[in-house]
Amino acid sequence: MSASMVRATVRAVSKRKMIPTRAALTLTPSAVNKIRLLLQQKPEYMGLKVGVRTRGCNGLTYTLDYTKQKDKSDEEVLQDGVRVFIAKKAQLTLLGTEMDYVESKLSSEFVFNNPNIKGTCGCGESFSI
Repeated sequence: MSASMVRATVRAVSKRKMIPTRAALTLTPSAVNKIRLLLQQKPEYMGLKVGVRTRGCNGLTYTLDYTKQKDKSDEEVLQDGVRVFIAKKAQLTLLGTEMDYVESKLSSEFVFNNPNIKGTCGCGESFSI
């Protein structure tokens, strides 16, 4: 029971010290604010769900959907009052990842800064681990 959301970009992070946390995914303040705004516009949903699927020229891509419930195998990230659920298939690919929301003159999107990525495609939508 989920509805499709927005697109996301993946960035491989190197030479950046990640702060260890207990959460599989950390959210930047701009990501928290955008998720809160999106969920206020759709009160029937309780959070966003991050998934992964095979797609693109480099193998995998993240998906973002609204969700009404937590599935049994989902990992829940609760940060600053917003909930993000991680589908079982995506959990290992997201360990240590920071989710950001970036706006520019030409686009606005969620960006996953992931230290586990070994390669990305030119457009940044697909990745390999």
